[in-house]
Amino acid sequence: MTIPLSTEIGFDPFASAYLDDPYPSYPELREKPPFYEPGVDMWVVARFADVDAVFRDPVRFSAAIAQDPLTPLSAEARTILSDGFRPAKVMSNADPPEHGRIRAHTIRAFSARRMALLEPVIRARAAALIDAFGSSPDVDIVRALTFPLPAITIFTMIGFPDDDLEQLKAWCGDRLAMTWGRPAAADQVRVAQQMVGYWKYCEAFVERRAVEPADDFTSDLLRTAGEDGTLTHREIASIIYGLSFAGHETTTNLIANTLRRVLETDGLWAALRADPALIPNVVEEALRHDTSVVSWRRIAREASDVGGVRVPAGAKLLLLLASANHDPARFPDPERFDPHRANARAHIAFGMGIHYCLGAALARLQVAIVLELLAARFPHLHVRDGQRYAFAPNISFRGPNALWLALGGA
Repeated sequence: MTIPLSTEIGFDPFASAYLDDPYPSYPELREKPPFYEPGVDMWVVARFADVDAVFRDPVRFSAAIAQDPLTPLSAEARTILSDGFRPAKVMSNADPPEHGRIRAHTIRAFSARRMALLEPVIRARAAALIDAFGSSPDVDIVRALTFPLPAITIFTMIGFPDDDLEQLKAWCGDRLAMTWGRPAAADQVRVAQQMVGYWKYCEAFVERRAVEPADDFTSDLLRTAGEDGTLTHREIASIIYGLSFAGHETTTNLIANTLRRVLETDGLWAALRADPALIPNVVEEALRHDTSVVSWRRIAREASDVGGVRVPAGAKLLLLLASANHDPARFPDPERFDPHRANARAHIAFGMGIHYCLGAALARLQVAIVLELLAARFPHLHVRDGQRYAFAPNISFRGPNALWLALGGA
Protein backbone atom coordinates (compact mmCIF):
# COMPACT_ATOMS: atom_id res chain seq x y z
CA MET A 1 0.00 0.00 0.00
CA THR A 2 1.03 3.63 -0.33
CA ILE A 3 3.11 4.87 2.57
CA PRO A 4 1.24 7.62 4.48
CA LEU A 5 3.81 10.37 4.91
CA SER A 6 4.11 12.67 7.91
CA THR A 7 3.18 15.70 5.81
CA GLU A 8 -0.35 14.32 5.69
CA ILE A 9 -0.50 14.12 9.48
CA GLY A 10 1.85 16.83 10.77
CA PHE A 11 3.48 14.68 13.43
CA ASP A 12 6.50 16.12 15.25
CA PRO A 13 7.31 14.59 18.66
CA PHE A 14 9.40 17.68 19.53
CA ALA A 15 6.71 20.25 18.68
CA SER A 16 5.94 22.38 21.72
CA ALA A 17 2.22 21.56 21.57
CA TYR A 18 2.98 17.82 21.51
CA LEU A 19 5.43 18.07 24.41
CA ASP A 20 2.85 20.04 26.40
CA ASP A 21 0.10 17.51 25.73
CA PRO A 22 0.49 14.69 23.20
CA TYR A 23 -2.93 13.15 23.79
CA PRO A 24 -5.03 15.34 21.46
CA SER A 25 -2.93 14.17 18.50
CA TYR A 26 -3.39 10.46 19.13
CA PRO A 27 -6.95 9.90 17.79
CA GLU A 28 -5.88 11.08 14.32
CA LEU A 29 -2.71 9.01 14.47
CA ARG A 30 -4.68 5.89 15.38
CA GLU A 31 -6.94 6.41 12.36
CA LYS A 32 -3.89 5.97 10.13
CA PRO A 33 -1.86 2.83 9.57
CA PRO A 34 1.81 3.02 10.59
CA PHE A 35 3.58 5.76 8.63
CA TYR A 36 7.14 6.92 8.06
CA GLU A 37 8.22 10.17 9.75
CA PRO A 38 11.41 11.49 8.10
CA GLY A 39 11.94 14.08 10.82
CA VAL A 40 12.91 11.31 13.25
CA ASP A 41 13.61 8.62 10.64
CA MET A 42 11.09 6.24 12.21
CA TRP A 43 7.82 4.55 11.42
CA VAL A 44 5.14 5.71 13.87
CA VAL A 45 2.91 2.99 15.35
CA ALA A 46 -0.09 4.28 17.34
CA ARG A 47 -2.71 1.54 17.76
CA PHE A 48 -2.78 -0.78 20.76
CA ALA A 49 -2.97 -3.99 18.72
CA ASP A 50 -0.02 -2.97 16.55
CA VAL A 51 2.20 -1.81 19.42
CA ASP A 52 1.39 -4.97 21.38
CA ALA A 53 2.15 -7.18 18.36
CA VAL A 54 5.56 -5.58 17.83
CA PHE A 55 6.51 -5.96 21.50
CA ARG A 56 5.50 -9.64 21.45
CA ASP A 57 7.58 -10.48 18.37
CA PRO A 58 11.29 -10.22 19.23
CA VAL A 59 12.13 -12.47 16.29
CA ARG A 60 11.12 -9.87 13.70
CA PHE A 61 11.52 -6.71 15.81
CA SER A 62 14.79 -6.15 17.63
CA ALA A 63 15.30 -4.05 20.77
CA ALA A 64 18.85 -3.17 19.68
CA ILE A 65 18.14 0.57 19.18
CA ALA A 66 16.22 1.12 22.43
CA GLN A 67 19.14 2.93 24.09
CA ASP A 68 20.79 4.51 21.03
CA PRO A 69 21.01 8.31 20.87
CA LEU A 70 18.10 9.63 18.84
CA THR A 71 20.16 12.52 17.48
CA PRO A 72 23.40 11.75 15.59
CA LEU A 73 26.30 12.69 17.82
CA SER A 74 28.98 15.19 16.88
CA ALA A 75 32.47 13.95 16.07
CA GLU A 76 33.79 15.43 19.31
CA ALA A 77 31.12 13.73 21.42
CA ARG A 78 31.78 10.39 19.70
CA THR A 79 35.51 10.75 20.39
CA ILE A 80 34.86 11.37 24.09
CA LEU A 81 32.56 8.36 24.37
CA SER A 82 35.03 6.12 22.59
CA ASP A 83 37.51 6.77 25.39
CA GLY A 84 36.21 4.61 28.21
CA PHE A 85 32.44 4.39 27.65
CA ARG A 86 31.78 0.73 26.92
CA PRO A 87 28.49 -0.57 28.33
CA ALA A 88 27.32 -3.93 27.05
CA LYS A 89 23.81 -4.52 25.77
CA VAL A 90 21.58 -5.56 28.63
CA MET A 91 17.88 -6.30 29.05
CA SER A 92 16.32 -3.23 27.42
CA ASN A 93 18.40 -3.38 24.23
CA ALA A 94 19.47 -7.03 24.00
CA ASP A 95 17.78 -9.72 21.94
CA PRO A 96 17.56 -13.46 22.55
CA PRO A 97 19.49 -15.45 23.51
CA GLU A 98 21.60 -12.80 25.30
CA HIS A 99 18.48 -11.14 26.70
CA GLY A 100 17.25 -14.33 28.37
CA ARG A 101 20.65 -15.09 29.90
CA ILE A 102 20.98 -11.61 31.41
CA ARG A 103 17.37 -11.45 32.59
CA ALA A 104 17.60 -14.86 34.25
CA HIS A 105 20.43 -13.57 36.44
CA THR A 106 18.85 -10.18 37.06
CA ILE A 107 15.41 -11.45 38.00
CA ARG A 108 16.97 -13.65 40.69
CA ALA A 109 18.73 -10.65 42.17
CA PHE A 110 15.55 -8.56 41.75
CA SER A 111 13.87 -10.89 44.19
CA ALA A 112 10.79 -10.79 46.42
CA ARG A 113 13.18 -10.78 49.36
CA ARG A 114 14.90 -7.66 48.02
CA MET A 115 11.50 -5.95 47.55
CA ALA A 116 10.44 -6.90 51.08
CA LEU A 117 13.64 -5.39 52.47
CA LEU A 118 13.06 -2.19 50.51
CA GLU A 119 9.44 -1.53 51.54
CA PRO A 120 10.13 -0.26 55.08
CA VAL A 121 13.04 1.81 53.73
CA ILE A 122 10.75 3.41 51.14
CA ARG A 123 8.10 4.13 53.76
CA ALA A 124 10.58 5.68 56.16
CA ARG A 125 12.23 7.86 53.55
CA ALA A 126 8.93 8.94 52.03
CA ALA A 127 7.69 9.90 55.49
CA ALA A 128 10.89 11.86 56.16
CA LEU A 129 10.58 13.75 52.88
CA ILE A 130 6.94 14.56 53.67
CA ASP A 131 7.90 15.69 57.19
CA ALA A 132 10.35 18.10 55.54
CA PHE A 133 7.42 20.00 53.98
CA GLY A 134 7.15 21.60 57.40
CA SER A 135 4.54 24.34 57.69
CA SER A 136 4.75 25.44 54.06
CA PRO A 137 1.34 26.21 52.53
CA ASP A 138 2.37 24.59 49.25
CA VAL A 139 5.17 22.49 47.81
CA ASP A 140 6.69 21.52 44.49
CA ILE A 141 6.07 17.83 44.96
CA VAL A 142 8.55 16.88 42.22
CA ARG A 143 11.49 18.59 43.88
CA ALA A 144 10.42 17.67 47.41
CA LEU A 145 9.27 14.07 46.96
CA THR A 146 8.71 12.45 43.57
CA PHE A 147 12.27 13.04 42.33
CA PRO A 148 14.33 12.23 45.44
CA LEU A 149 12.33 9.21 46.64
CA PRO A 150 12.74 6.91 43.58
CA ALA A 151 16.36 7.98 43.19
CA ILE A 152 17.16 7.17 46.81
CA THR A 153 15.25 3.90 46.49
CA ILE A 154 17.04 2.59 43.41
CA PHE A 155 20.48 3.80 44.45
CA THR A 156 20.02 2.17 47.85
CA MET A 157 18.89 -1.05 46.20
CA ILE A 158 21.96 -1.07 43.95
CA GLY A 159 24.17 -0.31 46.95
CA PHE A 160 25.53 3.11 45.97
CA PRO A 161 26.73 5.15 48.98
CA ASP A 162 24.43 7.94 50.19
CA ASP A 163 27.25 10.46 49.81
CA ASP A 164 27.24 9.92 46.03
CA LEU A 165 23.49 10.41 45.45
CA GLU A 166 23.59 14.01 44.24
CA GLN A 167 26.28 13.26 41.67
CA LEU A 168 24.41 10.17 40.50
CA LYS A 169 21.16 12.09 40.03
CA ALA A 170 22.95 14.72 37.97
CA TRP A 171 24.50 12.08 35.73
CA CYS A 172 21.08 10.48 35.12
CA GLY A 173 19.56 13.78 34.01
CA ASP A 174 22.31 14.23 31.44
CA ARG A 175 21.70 10.78 29.99
CA LEU A 176 18.02 11.57 29.33
CA ALA A 177 18.90 14.46 27.06
CA MET A 178 21.63 12.57 25.22
CA THR A 179 19.64 9.43 24.43
CA TRP A 180 16.06 10.60 23.88
CA GLY A 181 16.39 14.32 23.13
CA ARG A 182 17.94 16.69 20.61
CA PRO A 183 20.96 18.14 22.42
CA ALA A 184 23.03 20.79 20.64
CA ALA A 185 26.61 19.91 19.72
CA ALA A 186 28.06 21.83 22.68
CA ASP A 187 25.70 20.06 25.08
CA GLN A 188 26.62 16.71 23.56
CA VAL A 189 30.26 17.24 24.47
CA ARG A 190 29.45 18.12 28.07
CA VAL A 191 27.01 15.23 28.44
CA ALA A 192 29.43 12.76 26.81
CA GLN A 193 32.04 13.69 29.42
CA GLN A 194 29.48 13.11 32.18
CA MET A 195 28.44 9.75 30.73
CA VAL A 196 32.04 8.56 30.67
CA GLY A 197 32.40 9.57 34.32
CA TYR A 198 29.12 7.82 35.18
CA TRP A 199 30.19 4.61 33.41
CA LYS A 200 33.60 4.52 35.04
CA TYR A 201 31.92 5.00 38.42
CA CYS A 202 29.72 1.94 37.76
CA GLU A 203 32.71 -0.14 36.66
CA ALA A 204 34.67 0.80 39.77
CA PHE A 205 31.69 0.09 42.02
CA VAL A 206 31.29 -3.44 40.64
CA GLU A 207 34.98 -4.16 41.17
CA ARG A 208 34.70 -2.91 44.73
CA ARG A 209 31.67 -5.10 45.46
CA ALA A 210 33.50 -8.08 43.96
CA VAL A 211 35.99 -7.92 46.83
CA GLU A 212 33.71 -6.27 49.44
CA PRO A 213 30.24 -7.80 48.97
CA ALA A 214 27.27 -6.39 50.87
CA ASP A 215 23.52 -7.00 51.12
CA ASP A 216 22.58 -5.16 47.93
CA PHE A 217 21.52 -5.75 44.33
CA THR A 218 25.03 -5.46 42.89
CA SER A 219 26.36 -8.08 45.27
CA ASP A 220 23.37 -10.31 44.47
CA LEU A 221 24.25 -10.09 40.77
CA LEU A 222 27.86 -10.94 41.47
CA ARG A 223 26.84 -13.93 43.58
CA THR A 224 24.39 -15.32 41.01
CA ALA A 225 26.88 -14.70 38.20
CA GLY A 226 29.51 -16.63 40.11
CA GLU A 227 27.41 -19.76 40.01
CA ASP A 228 27.97 -20.36 36.29
CA GLY A 229 30.32 -17.59 35.19
CA THR A 230 28.15 -16.44 32.27
CA LEU A 231 27.59 -12.86 33.48
CA THR A 232 30.69 -10.68 33.19
CA HIS A 233 31.66 -7.73 35.37
CA ARG A 234 31.17 -5.49 32.36
CA GLU A 235 27.60 -6.76 31.98
CA ILE A 236 26.92 -6.24 35.68
CA ALA A 237 28.24 -2.68 35.43
CA SER A 238 25.98 -2.20 32.40
CA ILE A 239 22.95 -3.49 34.33
CA ILE A 240 23.44 -1.10 37.23
CA TYR A 241 24.27 1.74 34.84
CA GLY A 242 20.95 1.24 33.07
CA LEU A 243 18.92 0.47 36.18
CA SER A 244 20.16 3.53 38.05
CA PHE A 245 18.50 5.68 35.37
CA ALA A 246 15.43 3.66 34.40
CA GLY A 247 14.68 2.75 38.01
CA HIS A 248 13.96 6.31 39.08
CA GLU A 249 13.23 8.54 36.06
CA THR A 250 10.12 6.58 35.12
CA THR A 251 8.91 6.30 38.72
CA THR A 252 9.38 10.03 39.33
CA ASN A 253 7.09 10.64 36.37
CA LEU A 254 4.63 7.98 37.47
CA ILE A 255 4.18 9.43 40.96
CA ALA A 256 3.84 13.01 39.70
CA ASN A 257 1.44 12.05 36.89
CA THR A 258 -0.67 9.99 39.29
CA LEU A 259 -0.92 12.74 41.89
CA ARG A 260 -1.88 15.31 39.28
CA ARG A 261 -4.57 13.11 37.79
CA VAL A 262 -6.00 11.98 41.12
CA LEU A 263 -6.16 15.51 42.51
CA GLU A 264 -7.76 16.87 39.32
CA THR A 265 -10.51 14.21 39.40
CA ASP A 266 -13.47 15.49 41.40
CA GLY A 267 -13.98 13.66 44.67
CA LEU A 268 -11.23 11.10 44.15
CA TRP A 269 -8.87 12.34 46.86
CA ALA A 270 -11.65 12.09 49.46
CA ALA A 271 -12.57 8.65 48.12
CA LEU A 272 -8.97 7.44 48.48
CA ARG A 273 -8.82 8.72 52.03
CA ALA A 274 -12.06 6.92 52.86
CA ASP A 275 -11.07 3.69 51.12
CA PRO A 276 -7.33 3.10 50.58
CA ALA A 277 -8.23 -0.20 48.90
CA LEU A 278 -8.90 1.92 45.79
CA ILE A 279 -5.21 2.75 45.49
CA PRO A 280 -4.00 -0.28 43.46
CA ASN A 281 -6.53 0.23 40.67
CA VAL A 282 -6.00 3.99 40.72
CA VAL A 283 -2.30 3.34 40.11
CA GLU A 284 -3.13 1.09 37.14
CA GLU A 285 -5.49 3.68 35.69
CA ALA A 286 -2.81 6.35 36.09
CA LEU A 287 -0.32 4.12 34.28
CA ARG A 288 -2.85 3.79 31.46
CA HIS A 289 -4.19 7.33 31.36
CA ASP A 290 -0.97 9.28 31.95
CA THR A 291 1.70 6.93 30.69
CA SER A 292 5.14 7.86 31.99
CA VAL A 293 7.00 6.36 29.01
CA VAL A 294 4.98 7.66 26.07
CA SER A 295 7.02 5.91 23.36
CA TRP A 296 9.72 3.29 22.85
CA ARG A 297 11.76 2.01 19.92
CA ARG A 298 12.28 -1.15 17.91
CA ILE A 299 13.98 -1.99 14.58
CA ALA A 300 12.71 -4.48 11.99
CA ARG A 301 15.11 -7.36 11.37
CA GLU A 302 13.36 -8.14 8.09
CA ALA A 303 10.64 -6.70 5.85
CA SER A 304 7.48 -7.13 7.94
CA ASP A 305 3.80 -6.24 8.10
CA VAL A 306 2.84 -3.82 10.88
CA GLY A 307 -0.81 -2.89 11.06
CA GLY A 308 -1.32 -3.75 7.39
CA VAL A 309 1.70 -1.76 6.20
CA ARG A 310 4.86 -3.37 4.84
CA VAL A 311 7.91 -1.86 6.54
CA PRO A 312 11.36 -2.61 5.12
CA ALA A 313 14.17 -4.47 6.82
CA GLY A 314 16.04 -2.00 9.01
CA ALA A 315 12.98 0.17 9.56
CA LYS A 316 13.06 1.91 12.94
CA LEU A 317 9.73 1.94 14.75
CA LEU A 318 8.45 4.53 17.23
CA LEU A 319 5.87 2.72 19.34
CA LEU A 320 3.44 5.20 20.90
CA LEU A 321 2.60 3.51 24.19
CA ALA A 322 0.55 6.48 25.40
CA SER A 323 -1.59 6.39 22.27
CA ALA A 324 -2.04 2.63 22.61
CA ASN A 325 -3.24 3.12 26.17
CA HIS A 326 -5.94 5.51 24.91
CA ASP A 327 -7.09 3.27 22.08
CA PRO A 328 -10.90 2.94 22.32
CA ALA A 329 -10.62 -0.48 20.70
CA ARG A 330 -8.98 -1.62 23.95
CA PHE A 331 -10.32 0.83 26.57
CA PRO A 332 -13.89 2.16 26.28
CA ASP A 333 -14.19 5.91 26.87
CA PRO A 334 -10.38 6.14 27.08
CA GLU A 335 -10.11 9.87 27.84
CA ARG A 336 -12.00 9.44 31.12
CA PHE A 337 -9.90 8.76 34.21
CA ASP A 338 -11.87 5.95 35.82
CA PRO A 339 -10.55 4.68 39.17
CA HIS A 340 -12.89 1.68 38.88
CA ARG A 341 -11.98 0.72 35.29
CA ALA A 342 -12.23 -3.07 35.14
CA ASN A 343 -9.41 -3.58 32.63
CA ALA A 344 -7.09 -0.78 33.74
CA ARG A 345 -4.27 -3.28 34.28
CA ALA A 346 -4.44 -4.28 30.59
CA HIS A 347 -2.35 -1.19 29.76
CA ILE A 348 0.98 -1.41 28.00
CA ALA A 349 2.83 1.17 30.12
CA PHE A 350 5.52 -1.32 31.15
CA GLY A 351 5.92 -2.78 27.68
CA MET A 352 4.97 -6.35 26.85
CA GLY A 353 6.54 -9.68 26.04
CA ILE A 354 10.08 -10.69 26.98
CA HIS A 355 11.09 -7.07 27.68
CA TYR A 356 8.28 -6.37 30.16
CA CYS A 357 9.70 -3.99 32.76
CA LEU A 358 11.43 -5.89 35.56
CA GLY A 359 10.91 -2.96 37.95
CA ALA A 360 7.13 -2.75 37.54
CA ALA A 361 6.40 -4.06 41.04
CA LEU A 362 8.84 -1.61 42.63
CA ALA A 363 7.32 1.32 40.73
CA ARG A 364 3.80 0.32 41.78
CA LEU A 365 4.92 -0.05 45.39
CA GLN A 366 6.42 3.44 45.56
CA VAL A 367 3.46 5.30 44.09
CA ALA A 368 1.06 3.38 46.34
CA ILE A 369 3.08 4.29 49.44
CA VAL A 370 3.16 7.96 48.44
CA LEU A 371 -0.60 8.05 47.88
CA GLU A 372 -1.24 6.32 51.19
CA LEU A 373 1.02 8.62 53.22
CA LEU A 374 -0.13 11.87 51.60
CA ALA A 375 -3.81 10.93 51.88
CA ALA A 376 -3.39 10.20 55.58
CA ARG A 377 -1.54 13.49 56.20
CA PHE A 378 -3.24 16.04 53.94
CA PRO A 379 -7.02 15.71 53.61
CA HIS A 380 -7.31 18.94 51.62
CA LEU A 381 -4.38 18.46 49.26
CA HIS A 382 -5.03 19.99 45.84
CA VAL A 383 -3.24 21.23 42.73
CA ARG A 384 -2.29 24.89 43.01
CA ASP A 385 -4.23 27.03 40.59
CA GLY A 386 -2.69 28.85 37.65
CA GLN A 387 0.46 26.80 37.09
CA ARG A 388 1.75 25.97 33.63
CA TYR A 389 3.41 22.59 33.28
CA ALA A 390 6.73 22.08 31.51
CA PHE A 391 8.14 18.76 30.33
CA ALA A 392 11.65 17.68 29.38
CA PRO A 393 11.98 17.83 25.56
CA ASN A 394 12.41 14.17 24.61
CA ILE A 395 10.46 11.49 22.77
CA SER A 396 9.99 8.93 25.56
CA PHE A 397 9.78 10.13 29.17
CA ARG A 398 6.92 12.38 30.26
CA GLY A 399 6.21 13.93 33.62
CA PRO A 400 5.99 17.54 34.82
CA ASN A 401 9.26 19.23 35.73
CA ALA A 402 7.40 20.83 38.62
CA LEU A 403 4.00 20.17 40.23
CA TRP A 404 2.92 22.64 42.88
CA LEU A 405 0.43 21.30 45.39
CA ALA A 406 -1.41 23.31 48.03
CA LEU A 407 -1.25 21.35 51.26
CA GLY A 408 -4.45 22.80 52.64
CA GLY A 409 -3.65 22.07 56.25
CA ALA A 410 -3.41 18.76 58.06
